[in-house]
Amino acid sequence: MEDSNSILAVRNLTKIYGKEQNQVVALDHVDLDLAAGEIVMIMGPSGSGKTTLLQLLGGLEPPSEGRIKVTGGEWQNFYLEPEVSHYRRDMIGFVFQFFNLISSLTAEENVALPLILAGQPKKKVAALTEEMLHLVGLSERSKHRPAELSGGQQQRVAIARALIHKPAILLADEPTGNLDSSNSADILELLLSMRDQLGQSMLIVTHDPYVATYGDRVVLFRDGRIVDEYSAEHIVGNDRNERSIYILERLQAISNKPRSHQVLA
Repeated sequence: MEDSNSILAVRNLTKIYGKEQNQVVALDHVDLDLAAGEIVMIMGPSGSGKTTLLQLLGGLEPPSEGRIKVTGGEWQNFYLEPEVSHYRRDMIGFVFQFFNLISSLTAEENVALPLILAGQPKKKVAALTEEMLHLVGLSERSKHRPAELSGGQQQRVAIARALIHKPAILLADEPTGNLDSSNSADILELLLSMRDQLGQSMLIVTHDPYVATYGDRVVLFRDGRIVDEYSAEHIVGNDRNERSIYILERLQAISNKPRSHQVLA
């Protein structure tokens, strides 16, 4: 039974591609909870099922089996229209490695787009856009187009766009993977700030042990299954470099095990 504090409860989530001898098990009966205001880092070797998990949780792929609850509501058939459109619009925010901004739109236009597409009143759109740009520190760059912004600034715009409709869950796939170390640290601190200021719950896929130190909990995948997890409070020491070494050792330990079956990313 899931915790009453859970924003997300995943039970028996399974994804199988192909049939008979050509079957590929991408996710294998996964159970996972995400608490309100919690940041969970998803890690694992290449092909462990991390990206497939985000695709299912984001309504981009239907599961083969299992169920998903978001904010207590049952979303077993959320991948069918019109439910899936409502689910993605209302419940989920996406942040990607590549910022996926519309090049012809300004920062404020990119941020406002989800509300405009949802038919929100102009005054509400303007007020919320101004608020989000302020929260991500880009008020003075609101009229600039993506080409006029640095990589870190573009990711800030992407985060503001993902959060402007106040989703239950932010899903992020390698959000610092296209940034240098300085900009990566800035983005991670921004995500912590969004957690603290907005109570935002986040699931973040990363391959970087240092990035994982920013999570409240780290969940390790192997062969489409959760094989290890631990909370940040169980990691000895406060230094992020020391913590990242600990996480790397845990990751290497599961990576060296032979595969039990074929999985996808």
